[in-house]
Parts: sequence; structure tokens; C-alpha cells
Amino acid sequence: MEIFESVLALLAGIGVFITGMNMMSSSLQKVAGPGMKKLIGKITNNRFAGVGVGASVTALIQSSAATTVMAIGFVNAGAMTLTQATAIIMGANIGTTVTGLLVSLSSLNVSLYASVLAFIGVMMMFVKKDRVKNIGGIICGLGLLFIGLDLMSASFKNDAIKDMFSNIFTAIDFPLLLLLFGVVFTAIMQSSSAMTGLIIVMASKGAIPLSNALFVILGANIGTCVTALIATIGTSINARRTGIIHLLFNLIGTILFTIVIWVLQEPIVNLLSKINNVSYEIAIFHVVFNVATTAILLPFIKYLVKLSELIVKDNKNDKEKAIRFIDDRLLATPAIAVMQVKREIENMANLAKINLIKSFEEIKTQSANYKEEIDKREDEIDYINSEITKFLIKLSPLVSGINVKQVGSYYHVVNDIERIGDHAQNFLEASIEMHDKKLSFSDRAKVELNEMFETIKKMYDIAISAFDDTKSANLEELSLLEKKTDDLKKQLSISHFERLSQENCTMELGGFFTSIISGLERVGDHLINIGYSIKDPTGNQPLSDK
Repeated sequence: MEIFESVLALLAGIGVFITGMNMMSSSLQKVAGPGMKKLIGKITNNRFAGVGVGASVTALIQSSAATTVMAIGFVNAGAMTLTQATAIIMGANIGTTVTGLLVSLSSLNVSLYASVLAFIGVMMMFVKKDRVKNIGGIICGLGLLFIGLDLMSASFKNDAIKDMFSNIFTAIDFPLLLLLFGVVFTAIMQSSSAMTGLIIVMASKGAIPLSNALFVILGANIGTCVTALIATIGTSINARRTGIIHLLFNLIGTILFTIVIWVLQEPIVNLLSKINNVSYEIAIFHVVFNVATTAILLPFIKYLVKLSELIVKDNKNDKEKAIRFIDDRLLATPAIAVMQVKREIENMANLAKINLIKSFEEIKTQSANYKEEIDKREDEIDYINSEITKFLIKLSPLVSGINVKQVGSYYHVVNDIERIGDHAQNFLEASIEMHDKKLSFSDRAKVELNEMFETIKKMYDIAISAFDDTKSANLEELSLLEKKTDDLKKQLSISHFERLSQENCTMELGGFFTSIISGLERVGDHLINIGYSIKDPTGNQPLSDK
């Protein structure tokens, strides 16, 4: 019965530990959101910078799995290359060693302080202020982490359970079996940090010798890849390759270290034992493993990418996705998800602009050369509009602070861009109908329409520029151009009626002319909405996420 109770206490400790890790990770992501956005924004093809970003982000959010899944989301959304993601993953493996070092502090007998931390954190979570609440979540999670470790440690006070695990590790005292143990149990717990914590506790209580613990830790590094591989289900080819690269990195590193430790087990164990604290010995070994593996494989990133391409081959039936920057996996980091929505909206705006230019060209030429292209792009615009809206609905409850205002404004911006796309489609339909009826505008009418369209193009550039960079927003010029389009509409209407009175234009052709200038004027209204969507509803300062 005592063994049964000890096993229950061990399982409870693991559960509390994982709960604390998840709470701390989730709260850290919310607090560190702006910092992560800046780090992700600095990603380049420089592999050292990528490793640094991966390590920093993981150290911030205390979860290599979250960073890897985030990288998979970016690759799936087309916002990150495989090479960049590989460097991020390598850095994430270094960043996750911070958790191991943190867990090793349990040897200092901090359970009393941990309980106080958990209490303080819970009290802070009752505060209405989001930032205080999130910091409370971090403190509470940290406290729960150590309480979980203390529960695990307490379960080993029973000599029977200690002997049970000692017998298990004696029975599987073979490197490959120990590796398999680490792989399987880490995959079940979905947390290499929890497995590391458990091994540290067992080693400190004498339930597993250091020589065995090293192989289990190596296996845990492979087992943690399961989370990333699950995250790649249903994703793009490159996203699946990212999951494979994560597995290859840990697999190659584990194979190399297994060979070295297997051959030089006694001198390595003796060297680590000089630290004279088994908890620190395991944590430091974990650091050495990940740093050394990164140093060894960093020059071979391109070959890792090529190997992943051989394993996950291109599918010729795969069609290019209209969605480029958003992915549900990014919802785990709301601040970054907001940044990606912005990029997707800009992508949608560029498609609408191309359609606007092409459709106006059709009005002038009536060649129907661009009809199929415009129709296809309009379908993409409608699809992106639908997907962004769905994503924003999921994202809205997760954001706080200035991000709430941004997300609210994005709903309106997406709708305005979609309406601009509709106007472009209307211009195309008008050109086709004019062609079928053998109608064409006079040279003077074309010049007038072109003047109004050029004004709209200038407005478009300013509106999207303002949306992209709130600090360089030139809303005054945008307003002046919008007034110019209103004036041009009146002037062109007068010119049109003059041509009608002089019988230089027909009533039927005049209907098309009036419809087009009205459409252009409405496009101008939508562009004003987009430009002013960056305004803070409570004041005159533009919203900024920079």
C-alpha cells in the first residue's frame, strides 16, 4: 500500500510540475510578446543570429516545444525559410537548458519558498490588470514547478519505491534500452523538462546512477520531438520538413554523444562527479549536449535541409496557398500572431491593388487579356478575407492592451480591402459589357478617367504605407487626395453632361462612365478607412506595435 501511495505522490508531483511549466510558459509568452516580436523581426539568413533568436525566445517562454511549433507555424505560413527555421530550432535546444538549470536548484531545498511564490502568484492573478495577472502566472507557475519537484522527491522517501526504480534501471542497464526509456516516457509526458526534472529527482535520491541518467537524458531529447512532429500533421511540405529537421538534429546529436559516452563512460562520469552535486551534473551535461550538438551541426544546416527534402519529397499535386502568413499554430503567441495578421492583410491589399490596376487597364483597352487572371485573384482575395476573419475571431480573446485595438481595426481593414477587390471586379465586368456592345470612351473621357485613377493609386500607396508603418503615416496628404477624388467626380460628371448635350456621348455610354467614376470615388473612401484605421479611437495618436 505504501508503494501505491508513493507512486500516486510521484504522479501527482509530475502533474503539478507540468502544470507549473505550462502556466509559466503561457504567462511568459504573454508578457514577453512584444520582445519576441522584435526578436522574430530580426530573423535573417545569418545562422548565428537565428540560433541567438531561438535560444532567446525559448529562454523567455521556457518551452523549446513552443518555439519549435512556432517555427513550424511560420514555415507553414511561408514567413520563414527552412534554413532560418533550422537555426531557430538549434537555438531552441540551447534555450531549453535554462529549464534544466532551474530544476537543478531543487537540490537547495527551496520547497518552503516555492509555496510562498505560488501563493503570491495566485494573489496577483486576482488583479484586473493584465500585466500584473500574467506576472502572477509566471510566479505561480515557478512556485508550482518546485512544489511538483518536492512532491516527486517526497515519494522517494519510501525505500520500496526507490528500490523498485533501482531494480528497473539495473534490469535495463544497457545504453540503447536506457535511450528507449527516455524516448518513450518523454513522448508520453510531452515534456523533456518534466522528464529532466524526474531524472534529477531520481538521481539525487539514488534511484538511478549518473551513468544511466545520462543516456535517459539523451533519449529525452529525441522524445521531445514528438510534440513538433504532431504539430506538422496537416501542414505544408516545408512545415513537415521543419519537424523532420528537429528530429534529425536531436537524433544525430544523440547518436554522437551515445557513442562517446558508451566508449568513455567512466572518465566522463568521473569528470562530472567532480561537481559534487548530481542535480547540477545532469543539468550541466544537458547544456553541454545541446551546445556541442549545435556547434557541430551549425555548419551543415544546408545539408540538414537537403536531407529533410529527400525524406519529405515535393508533391506535384500541391497547389500554392493563397494564405502566406497566418497559421493557427501562431495563436500560442498572440503578439506574434497579430504581427502575422498585419502581414497577411498587406498581402491581401497588394492582390487587390493588382486587380484594380489590371481591371482599369481593361476599361481602357477592352481586350479581356486579364479576365482569367483577375477572376482567379478575386477568388484568392475572397478566400483570404474569410481566413483572416476566422483567424481574428480566434485571436480576439487572446490579446490584451494595444493589440486589442489593432485586432479590432483589422476587421474593418479586411472588409475595406475586400470591397476594393469587388470594385475592381465591377470595372472588369463593365469593360466586358462595353466590348460586347461595341462601346468605347472618347480620348477625352479616357484622359479624365486616367487622372482620377492616378489619384486613387497615390491614395492606395499612402494608405498601405500608413498601415505598414504608423510612424510614417501621412494622413493629411491622404485626406487631401480623397477630397481631390470627390472634386474630380463632380468635375467629370459635369464634363460628361456637356458631352451629352453636345451629342458627343450616348446615354448608354454615359451610364458606364458614371458608374466607373462612382466606383473610383468609393475606392477612395475605402482607402481613407484603411489609412485612418491606425488611429487610436481614444485620441489622435496612431496605433503602433513597433
